[in-house]
Amino acid sequence: MSPQIRPAAVAGSFYPAAPAVLAREVRTLLAQASAAQANATPPKALVVPHAGYMYSGPVAATAYAHLQRWRERFKRVVLLGPVHRVPVRGLALPGVQAFATPLGTVPVDADAVAALADLPQVVQNPAAHAWEHALEVQLPFLQVVLGEGFTLVPLAVGDASAQEVAQVLERLWDGAQTLIIVSSDLSHYHPYAHARRIDAETVRGILSMQPTLDHAQACGATPLNGLLLAARHHQLQPQLLDLRNSGDTAGDRSRVVGYAALSFTEPDHAHPRAVA
Repeated sequence: MSPQIRPAAVAGSFYPAAPAVLAREVRTLLAQASAAQANATPPKALVVPHAGYMYSGPVAATAYAHLQRWRERFKRVVLLGPVHRVPVRGLALPGVQAFATPLGTVPVDADAVAALADLPQVVQNPAAHAWEHALEVQLPFLQVVLGEGFTLVPLAVGDASAQEVAQVLERLWDGAQTLIIVSSDLSHYHPYAHARRIDAETVRGILSMQPTLDHAQACGATPLNGLLLAARHHQLQPQLLDLRNSGDTAGDRSRVVGYAALSFTEPDHAHPRAVA
């Protein structure tokens, strides 16, 4: 594969490697997800989990099912997630032209990358992306839901302030064609009942737009806090779409990981209602 394409790193572990099997699984998860909460205002931002599909796939699908009716709207996806393997100062771009999954390639948005060139907290770090799953696991959902008509701005977020993340989001905010996605799980490895209490409190903080999350509450706390700062500035309206954990989806309740799907929409007056 070309060095200008970041190959799939976790196909066959976090999600199926065979294209037909992967497409079928994503479509099944989307079909099983409830889109009843979807309203006539398109999301500007989503928060989605990033574990293996057997664990967090049903919750992620709730967010992406919420997105399906806006398939033709979004042309650029700004995707942020935490680094799990390689420490990074700031927000890392991958230094490639595209990301590959078993379903094909997604082009990186060259104009967006250029627009970030003068921000000191934005760096190029291919190593930070090479084995990072937090961004990759979102791509098959996006490929199925949005098709081939979108570009990607992939940012692996390491040691950065909420203000630094928010500054990047403001630079990329753009208009109606840009969707922001933050990839984050919630609490890790608590007993089921305790995790539910922690995660419910975390979600209350997100819904009240408080950019004070820590990494015990959400592994993607840094990009999430940045999103919350930007969302407050733009008066976005948060909505909880789904809140479960691996004990709900995969059965073992002794040590669970929490997952939430949330949507942030712009004020109702900013967009005309869609025709049903």
